[in-house]
Amino acid sequence: MSLTRKNHFVPQWHQERFFADGKNMLFYLNLTPPMHTTRDGSLKPGNSLFRSPTSRAFVQQDLYSTFFGTNVNDEIERKLFGDVDARGAEAVRAFSGTNQAVWHSSFENLFEYLDIQKLRTPKGLAWLRKQYPELSQNELMQEMQSIQMLNITTWTTGVREIVSAEQSPTKFIVTDHPVTIYNHGVPPADPRNRYPDDPSIALKGSQTIYPLGATHCLILTNLEYAQEPGVDPLVKRTFARRFHPAMVSTINFIRTRQLTHEQVAEINFIMKARAEKHIAAGREEWLYPEKTVAKSWRDLRTTLLPPKNELFHFGGEMYVGYDDGRVDYQDQFGRSEKPRPWLIKPARAQPLKPRDICGCGSGFSFGDCCKSKPAHLRPIWSEKSIRERNLMLLTGVANLFEMAGKDWNTVRKEMTDDRISKVYSMYESLWPRETDLLSLLPKPDGTLRSVYTGSLHPKLINEFALGSSLYFGEIIIQHPFINPSSLAKKMRPTEDPHAYRGEVLKSLMTFLNIMPLVEIGLVHLIPDPCDFDLHLRDQMMHMARARRKVLRFDPKDDARMGKIIQEDMHRTMLGIPEEALRSLLTKMPQSDATMDVDEMMPFIEQMKLDDPLAVLQENSLGSSGQLEIMKMAPNFEMAMYLAQATGAQILTDSPFRWLELQAALNRRYIGTESALQDLQVAIQAAPFRFPVDYQAIGALEARGVSADVTSVFRCAYNYIRDRKVGEPKPNFEKHLAARFLRGKRATDAAIDKADIQYSTGKVTSLFRIKGFQDNTVNRLLLMSSSEHHLPWVPMATYISR
Repeated sequence: MSLTRKNHFVPQWHQERFFADGKNMLFYLNLTPPMHTTRDGSLKPGNSLFRSPTSRAFVQQDLYSTFFGTNVNDEIERKLFGDVDARGAEAVRAFSGTNQAVWHSSFENLFEYLDIQKLRTPKGLAWLRKQYPELSQNELMQEMQSIQMLNITTWTTGVREIVSAEQSPTKFIVTDHPVTIYNHGVPPADPRNRYPDDPSIALKGSQTIYPLGATHCLILTNLEYAQEPGVDPLVKRTFARRFHPAMVSTINFIRTRQLTHEQVAEINFIMKARAEKHIAAGREEWLYPEKTVAKSWRDLRTTLLPPKNELFHFGGEMYVGYDDGRVDYQDQFGRSEKPRPWLIKPARAQPLKPRDICGCGSGFSFGDCCKSKPAHLRPIWSEKSIRERNLMLLTGVANLFEMAGKDWNTVRKEMTDDRISKVYSMYESLWPRETDLLSLLPKPDGTLRSVYTGSLHPKLINEFALGSSLYFGEIIIQHPFINPSSLAKKMRPTEDPHAYRGEVLKSLMTFLNIMPLVEIGLVHLIPDPCDFDLHLRDQMMHMARARRKVLRFDPKDDARMGKIIQEDMHRTMLGIPEEALRSLLTKMPQSDATMDVDEMMPFIEQMKLDDPLAVLQENSLGSSGQLEIMKMAPNFEMAMYLAQATGAQILTDSPFRWLELQAALNRRYIGTESALQDLQVAIQAAPFRFPVDYQAIGALEARGVSADVTSVFRCAYNYIRDRKVGEPKPNFEKHLAARFLRGKRATDAAIDKADIQYSTGKVTSLFRIKGFQDNTVNRLLLMSSSEHHLPWVPMATYISR
């Protein structure tokens, strides 16, 4: 079988739908014709207009070919696009007609075809390549296949209209990037439209245009914009979730509009303005819509807006009942539950003044927080912030356990199944499944911050992670509480609270230890991102399973973790019923033959009382046993995901996680360039003092005792983030190392003078130009509708004893 290396990125069958009656060729216009040098040395453009059969147009050599040494593979063209085009051609024909039964059967095929058509063009592939720091041709083809169906949820949950040019003397054109995105707030000359970019389809004002043929054109509009065209076109639509199952009617398409000659020309004008290089039409004169279009880019929206009186077909609430009594709900945005009023912030009547409390919920003044940040780098203001939700949970916990005036032992003794169920219910009420976590997270705004990944056990989190906020800026830590809605019903703490008697103590202690630092803004205590995005969770788990073939976690390789696991197992054994415990003690060899089991029981009870994490209730194991969770979170993919989304470094005290980060460096096919070697040596040679008491951490931070060290890390991070390969600044790098040593000496002296308890840790920081990056993580960010994230993580730090 001969290889197919000439790849049509606009299928020939689709080009043929634009033939003029009785013709078998199209007129093609090169928007950037080659320049030729004349005899006098001047430049003259070559021919830009030509006629051609479809076999020679919209085609590029090896656009989809993959290479293995000297071997060339064309399976993507033959198998992937062969199948996609066959189903796509049938779907496009179906929606050019009026048979609703055929629409229903072709609905999924149409939007799957549109999604891959948007990506398969040279412009689409250039856009995809831009989302990653580096991709080989083979990797590019892999990523193209991995993100298929990226836009389908957005398109299908909006307003769908098919307009007709049957009564117009002018017909639709086709371009080399036929799935066109129009946003009236982003004109062609805007930097956000610079090749290969288009406005995100998740923006309220973004509309998708796709000509089905010369006489019909599909226009897809976000519902909020269709209902209220005056909304800000550059704000994301409500619940902009890319991979989310949604219920839609497959036959609701508006088909009432017959366009005039002027309106067809305006749509052609938009498509031509967003093409890469070539456009085509059945007649030559249709290639020049700019000759008749007089409207501004903004005013062209009037032609694309669907008729108001037809919008009743879309949106609204849906309820679906099942024979077993279950009911599924969906609102007009695809959400499966209604917004929770206690999480919504009312709109502000007046703009904030610099001294007002910032609308992002940080607790700082507007002038010191969001005032200098552009809107797209601010956390959302219309919902309770991450910090505010944690403060709400703290208040709820304090009231539920009546903690005022009580010590920890009393809290443990009064722990009941009802209270366990309620504390997890409170947590779930603050973090519903429809939460848009990315909108609540801090953005890459130049602030120094770190994503901590390691054990969330209360005996380990205090050792290094909390005190590291003195040196490494804001610390992002994953919440110790589990969200019940992310578990199977029978496994939820709200359904089986008895099994969580030990787990709730660990989570509660970790939460209470961290919250003082959350209140003053040193720590962001965030939920697991996978709690809100099942597609993200599934993709992450698939990637983690693939990694396990190369790296496998073994507690024996982490002495700190191994000790904690042994303590947890010992604690569980102490919780078995008394009769079983007595039987076990009877069978154990005794070092003191004079002490019988009855005499040992009071000592065991005292051991429980002395262990702050031991369950004090009788029969704590119960019939279903006790759940013991070893939380080392977030995992590698989520740590990278959060660091790139928030503009942070990765901070870990886990030797296993450190190996995973180094493996990410080794996977880069181009490689990375190290930097700041002098600073790295200085950091590794100077043991760090990590205060373990939150009051001491807060007091030292307020006094700014480590501000000089923090400033060095901030400068180092920004230097690595912005520096290009092959452009070192040796004098700056040496100066930074000297600054660190001076600041470190002053910090150590201040901590010693304060006479506080601290842990001593060895710190290793790695700085890499285009360094810590994994294509799978960039793919996760792309799938999550992240608009503003870093392409890689410039810096990572490991703390060990």
